[in-house]
Formats: sequence, C-alpha cells, structure tokens
Amino acid sequence: MRKILLPVIALLAVALVFQSCKKSKRVQIVRAINIRGLLTITGSGNTLGVTSSAAIQLAAADVNKYFADKGYPYSIGVDVVDTKHSADIAVAHFKNAEADGVSFIIGPQSSSELAAIKPEVDQSNIIVISQSSTAGSLAIPGDAIFRFCPSDKIEGAAMANTIYKKGQTALVTVTQDDAGNKGLQTSVSAAFIAKGGVVSAVTPFAIGADYSAVVADIKTKVAAYTATYGADKVGVYLASFDEGTEIMKLAANEPTLAAVKWYGGDGAVLSAAYTKEAKVADFAIATSFFAPSVGLPASLETQYKPIADKIKGKTKLDADAFALAAYDAVWAIAYTIEANNGDVSDFAKLKTSFVEQANKHQGITGSDALDEAGDRASGIFDYFGIIKSAVDGTYSWTFKEKSE
Repeated sequence: MRKILLPVIALLAVALVFQSCKKSKRVQIVRAINIRGLLTITGSGNTLGVTSSAAIQLAAADVNKYFADKGYPYSIGVDVVDTKHSADIAVAHFKNAEADGVSFIIGPQSSSELAAIKPEVDQSNIIVISQSSTAGSLAIPGDAIFRFCPSDKIEGAAMANTIYKKGQTALVTVTQDDAGNKGLQTSVSAAFIAKGGVVSAVTPFAIGADYSAVVADIKTKVAAYTATYGADKVGVYLASFDEGTEIMKLAANEPTLAAVKWYGGDGAVLSAAYTKEAKVADFAIATSFFAPSVGLPASLETQYKPIADKIKGKTKLDADAFALAAYDAVWAIAYTIEANNGDVSDFAKLKTSFVEQANKHQGITGSDALDEAGDRASGIFDYFGIIKSAVDGTYSWTFKEKSE
C-alpha cells in the first residue's frame, strides 16, 4: 500500500506546485502613475478648489476601472495639496512634486500661481494642466503648461459683447491685482472699446488693501459717467476672487453704485463667498450682477450632470465647467498614459502625445482641442447670477443665460 501511495502523493504535490505557478502568473503587479492636484482648498477661491479636488478623485476612480477592465499593469494615483491661493506655496508644492517624481499636475487654478511656478515648470519634466487660469500672458506656445479653459481674450470678448448688448456704453473696470484678473480687465476693456464703448479703469487692488479707497474711486468714475450718459448706460465690471465681496459690501452703502449694473469675472462665479452674506447677495441681486463660467453644451448634459451631481453630493457645492474640466484633464492624461503603454519616462514624447490626445478628446465639457499656445481653442460661456429663495430666504447661484 505504501508503495502505491508514495507515487500518488508525489503526483499530487507536483500538481499543486503547477497550479500554484499558474496562479502566480495570473497575479499582476499594478504600477501607479501619480497625478498631483495643486488646488486652493482653503483661502480665496476655495469653492473651485474643493469641487475640482472632488472631480479629479472621481475621474481617477473611473480611469482606474477603465485600466483594470483592459487588464493594464498600471493605474493612476491622485493626491491633492492645498496651495491656499498663494503663489509661494504653489511653488513649494511644485518643487515637492518634482522631487517625488510626479509626471502630471492639475492646477494651480489661478493665473498668479501658475505664473509663479512657470520658471520651475520650464526646467522640469512635468506636464501641468490648469483647469481655470485665463491670463493671456501665459498663452505661450511650446511650454509644458496647458489650460483646459479659454484664455482671457475669448472670455473678455464674450463679456464685452454681452455688456454692450445690454445697453451699457460706459464701463468702469475694477480688478484684483492678480495676473488672471488683470488680464480679464484688459481684454474686456479692449473689446468693449472696439464695440464703441468708453472705459475707465480703477487701479488694481491687492488683498487686504484699503477697500474703501477703491470704492471711492469707483464712485467717482461712475458719477462722472452717469452725469454724461445716464445711470442706465453705465456698468461696473469687477474681476476678482472672493475679495470682490469686500468691494460689494462697501458699494452697497452707496446709492449711486447700486443704481448701475454690475458684472463679474470667472473668479467669482459660483463662489459661496458671494451667497453667504446677505448684504453682498442683496447687492448682487439689486445690480443684476452675473459672472461667467465656461459653457457646458446641452448635448452633453447626460455625461456631465451625473459627475456634477456626485461632486455636489461629496462637497455640498455646485461644480462649474472649470471643475468639470479638471475631470476631463484626468482622462486626457489617462489616454496619454495608455498611448505610451504606461511609460512616462520620455518627457518629450509624453508631451507630444498629450497634445495629440487632448486634441481628439471629447470630454464631458466638450472638445479639449488646444490652440497653438496649449489653451482650450474655443468656448461659449454660461452666465450665473444670484437669487433669493422665497421659501427660506437663502441665496444661491442660478443660470441666467449663455453668451452669443
């Protein structure tokens, strides 16, 4: 009996080893390729930072499912760091990302932060995709900075056209001392003058400035235009982040400023800072204030709405097209990684491939096709204003109209 059992046991042992080897061959080591978000989680403009963070986390989960379904031996990992809307902190985080071997960065969201990290980007092998920087000064062909939103020239022309068509022929422009907002002030002014209007610009204000002096200057300029053209022909264009609420709080005390129309730049749109204080929100309503976000095509609603709903479920905040563009940016990166079979070691090849993938990618916000400077080549804009609920008296942003 023992003579019979020994060969059987030996055969079973060989079979088990063989099965073990077969199983081990099926175990695939998944290599993570890191994407880092440089976003404003706290500080001015944090509404966009928080919604963008949620967007890229959702995109990463969707991308990794896509990779896993295809059996790829790689995935993406996403982590987000808080720049606090500070150029210096953004630079520090960029240097950390480079030291950590990160290949892709999403953000920063403001042009001032992006301008600060540009010298570092130019010396690195990192592809940077900002979802919301618009400054024309950063529209530079050939660099590794890409922007999934139109530059200020496109937004400025759209806003100027809308303001002029609403009957304003005289415009006082006010801006925060920031590259993106100053770029918007310049582009809106140039386009408005080209339409036949007149413009008077207030000196850019810094964070923590004497806002009363800024408002006094606005009041003087508005009064001069009102005397010449009438209040119904005068408008104020305010390009700012959350600091614009300080201007509006003081302006609410001035009847001459409440008698004209006010308009905003994309740095204000959907920001909770403008709806949390009744004085600001009431002034915005009284002056028909609205601000633009990159428009979302109605034909893609079935694609972007589920993502926007998930973002709101996670953050309790409404996601605009800039945040949803961050979701698209992750997918453009994913297709670039796929096109290179997971190899991100050749930077020149990777950058060329990214442009190719972005140019043919149709995301949830529309086409990601880039112009010669690496910025989104086209775009319409959705205008959002503030309303007050008749039920509970709370304030919220609501869609008003589209640009032409």
